[in-house]
Amino acid sequence: MTKYLLLKHYRGDHEIAPGGLTPMDQWSPEEIEAHMAFMGTVIEDFKQRGEFVDAQALSPEGTFVRYDGEGRAPVTDGPFAETKDLVAGWMVIDVDTRERAHEAAAYLSSAPGPGGEPIREWIEVRPFLGDAPGVTE
Repeated sequence: MTKYLLLKHYRGDHEIAPGGLTPMDQWSPEEIEAHMAFMGTVIEDFKQRGEFVDAQALSPEGTFVRYDGEGRAPVTDGPFAETKDLVAGWMVIDVDTRERAHEAAAYLSSAPGPGGEPIREWIEVRPFLGDAPGVTE
């Protein structure tokens, strides 16, 4: 089994509506509730298959920070990633094959959005890095 990180991105090029997906803060309460219920169903399905490890949704707010040298305060302003590159949330699954990871990501991508239509959001699928080779003497 290999662990995969399924990254949900804030991308505006979803196919369900001309011009992209309406931001979630403009969805009706019922649409948000249906979306969140679907996410719970996905998690339960993955748990039943023995594939679920963890999941978290993230706030769209955030700060980019980098080290700027010994004794200097961290840098907390620009350059910033484009909005489409920000992560909305993630899920970790443990599956047998890359193909299964892709199937799981496609399922996650089918979450309902405005009007109950699947949002077809992009899910980035990334395997966990395997154990680093040990040093032998």
